[in-house]
Amino acid sequence: MTEEKNNTISEEVESQTNEHAELTDVEVETVFGEDENSTDQSTTVDYAAEIQALTSKLEEADNRYLRLQADFDNFRRRTRLDIEAGEKYKAQKLVTELLPVLDNFERGLKVEADNEQTKSLLQGMEMVYRSLVDALKKEGVEPIEAVGKEFDPNFHQAVMQGEDENFGSNIVTDEFQKGYMLKDRLIRPSMVKVNQ
Repeated sequence: MTEEKNNTISEEVESQTNEHAELTDVEVETVFGEDENSTDQSTTVDYAAEIQALTSKLEEADNRYLRLQADFDNFRRRTRLDIEAGEKYKAQKLVTELLPVLDNFERGLKVEADNEQTKSLLQGMEMVYRSLVDALKKEGVEPIEAVGKEFDPNFHQAVMQGEDENFGSNIVTDEFQKGYMLKDRLIRPSMVKVNQ
């Protein structure tokens, strides 16, 4: 019986020890669990701040990329427009240098021919003049119409004013030097006399 009693006492002690040990484990887990939760919360805050920093860096990089792409697109467009303008107005320098030659031909053609030799010379000059005008027209050169038109400071340069009853006010009455356009660009304005 003593042995049974000892076994029972032993079992009770062991049971209480096990209960105590279980309580201690639960307390330890609870304490460590709180520590892990607080560590998780601070780590979560650190991760959130890092995510926000990385997100702002990504947005900044995206904005910089979009700006660079827009700049490059603008550069390509400007370059294309410059090339097109260069092609469109490639003859401008040559036309500018040929206009005085054209003016001299026009003055020469106004000379009165009094003999056959002069008439044939004028006829040859007129043929050269026409072929020069045709070549310039192929490049897009057109004379500006002035006489009888209203004075436009964008196309006419007034060098004189006069009074003529046959024309209205601010109308070009005479042209001293022809003006020319190359496609849609003014090469030289017309030198004109304007009615008051």
